[in-house]
Amino acid sequence: MAQAGFPATARLRQASEFRAVFARGRKYVSRGFVIIAAPGGADRSRLGLALAKRRIARAVDRNRVKRVLRESFRNNRHRLGSIDVVVLARSRTAAMDNAALFAQLAEIWPQLERLNSRPPHDHGSDPAR
Repeated sequence: MAQAGFPATARLRQASEFRAVFARGRKYVSRGFVIIAAPGGADRSRLGLALAKRRIARAVDRNRVKRVLRESFRNNRHRLGSIDVVVLARSRTAAMDNAALFAQLAEIWPQLERLNSRPPHDHGSDPAR
């Protein structure tokens, strides 16, 4: 089994990295999260968290949700391949218990896994024209 640590190389840390995911990413929506994922440039999956105080008012709740996200990502990142993921919280996220959050993420990771198996979409010129 792959190591399930969360080193700095597994995190999106710079604003430019987040902007790149927002610009070319694909959106996945669940009851508690909006997840934007894009094929990554590195040879590993990376996670970025954007949990706004406006969506989750209490710091204790934001920290709990971040812990759940990091743990779920750690346990599933070996399956994702080279993908960059940004997670945004929704307003109802703080009211959900950890089991519900883990269950939602367990449904989303396989969808992200399939993102890597799709051929890249060519936005270039159409040879038929």
